[in-house]
Amino acid sequence: MADPLRPPGRHHRLLARPGRRPRGRDLRLERRGPRHHLPVRHRHGQPQPATIVSEQYPDDDSGWHDGVGVYGSFTFDSPSEDVVEYVYSVLGSAPKRVRPEEPGGPVTIRWMPEDSGPYHVQVRAVDRAGRSSSQTTYWTRVATGRAPVARWKLADPAGADNAAAEAGPVARAEDGVVFGAPAPSRTDLTSTVTLNGRGNSYLTPDAPATDTARTFALSAWVRPAATDSPMTVASQDAADGTSAFTLGLRPTADSPATWAFRYGATTLTGGSASAGGWAHLTGLYDTEDDTLRLYVNGKEVASETGVAPVAAPGAFQIGRARGDGGARWQGEIGDVRVWDRVVPRKEIERLGSRPAELVAAWDIERTDDGVIPDRDGDKPLTLHGGAGFYTPDYDACFEDPECVEFPADALDGNDHLALDGTDDYAATDGPVVDTADSYSVGLRVRFADTTPDRPMTLLSQGDADSDAFKVRYDPAASEWQLVVTRGSEPGAAETVVAGPGAPTSHTDEVVVVYDDSEGHITLYVRGEAVATTEFNASWSAPGPLQIGRGHTADGGWGEHFHGGADTVRVFNGALTASQVRSFAYLY
Repeated sequence: MADPLRPPGRHHRLLARPGRRPRGRDLRLERRGPRHHLPVRHRHGQPQPATIVSEQYPDDDSGWHDGVGVYGSFTFDSPSEDVVEYVYSVLGSAPKRVRPEEPGGPVTIRWMPEDSGPYHVQVRAVDRAGRSSSQTTYWTRVATGRAPVARWKLADPAGADNAAAEAGPVARAEDGVVFGAPAPSRTDLTSTVTLNGRGNSYLTPDAPATDTARTFALSAWVRPAATDSPMTVASQDAADGTSAFTLGLRPTADSPATWAFRYGATTLTGGSASAGGWAHLTGLYDTEDDTLRLYVNGKEVASETGVAPVAAPGAFQIGRARGDGGARWQGEIGDVRVWDRVVPRKEIERLGSRPAELVAAWDIERTDDGVIPDRDGDKPLTLHGGAGFYTPDYDACFEDPECVEFPADALDGNDHLALDGTDDYAATDGPVVDTADSYSVGLRVRFADTTPDRPMTLLSQGDADSDAFKVRYDPAASEWQLVVTRGSEPGAAETVVAGPGAPTSHTDEVVVVYDDSEGHITLYVRGEAVATTEFNASWSAPGPLQIGRGHTADGGWGEHFHGGADTVRVFNGALTASQVRSFAYLY
């Protein structure tokens, strides 16, 4: 995105100073001759205060002006004839300096607000001798960003012939479009459309959505059914039988498929596309500095400057493009938006955000009925095999004159779950998280022995025969291991990703995070990522969440954990790395 306050480059122009008669008919072309008068100054020698003028963002009481994502020009000038520099800032930002083309002349900078609200611009004029004028402060009020010029939520009822438009024209739906498909979780969408990738699988308003030779942006939620061929989410027809731009997916030969935004002869690629995983895509072209940008899930993944504008007078297309056999989309698409302005980074982050949500939390404390309630009371953990609780007996140490060391504290609170490593474990009645979607699961543990003599499983969830995921420690290899199964079919291949480490004698926080949109799964220990791998073969495990055991190689149960467990947390969605470090305190 362009520097929000900068000299205008090719847009630079000199303007007549307010309240002063321009010298000649065209100030921009005039060459000044010798001056025969003294510069206008304050009586103490410093230059006169600078003036500030802006057409797009005036300093007045008439209301809120233009808006987020729209550039405006600010012209600085001074009555003093030997001003050679202006020093300015916006909202107290670090000062910047701009110089007029000739002493005493005005200079124009360009600025784009990224948030709505009151703003102030402050400027000082500086003369040849380095003397500075007093500060001029200019206030303006910036409105919120303009709404999209076209938007199709694609949440129409099943059997609809058209996609209703919240802005722009209605989009005609062909026979290969099926409304009522699932929507990405943790968003405000209720449904999407499924496209089958065939010739009649697209939607179009039969008109352009925006002027692609000017600044524009577009975004959509997408879920590809496959990643082995090029596919288009959206495009707009050019006059030469091609598409001026395409936003979509591009396969690669030896790595996961990537997202792509092509505009004219320039193609940006970035991010990892996984079959069955939701992603939010945003493409942006900014004519202010001819920059093309691609965002995936709210994060910029690629950009390029110096991209020439391309006109596209033809129709906007959802699910296909001209050329490449149509590159028709196979999978789901939802909430397609098109803007005629810059969409700033913060706004894109909000649009592409699917923040993780806590779905279950067990603050483990002693109970008498063998059932540990979760915080909401609807997902109890049941104890099995004689599992019990550890409660530090401080009073016994006070009463024993030979006691020289207090018992270790509970992992959290007054008690924690105590597992004997033989047949103890705790489990829910059913699945807690959909392992086919993004999820995060973590807990605090303390090993009974920091040098155990066999592998032990801390967490797992799967079915009767295998684990969708399993977190274990293998002392023979001195490794923390994350084991994932590629599908629920009997004999499905397992992937083991490991990182070196060893349990401590205090508390180990262990968290597994699966991000289906990025197609990878990561194991964190004590807040650090110790193992991660690409993973695009997730499946929805119907079995319960298990604390302290997992499946063994023969399909039976085993690898029981010997030690304490507490503070179990389960989230829908992928925690960020910073959130993992405080997972126990997220609500």
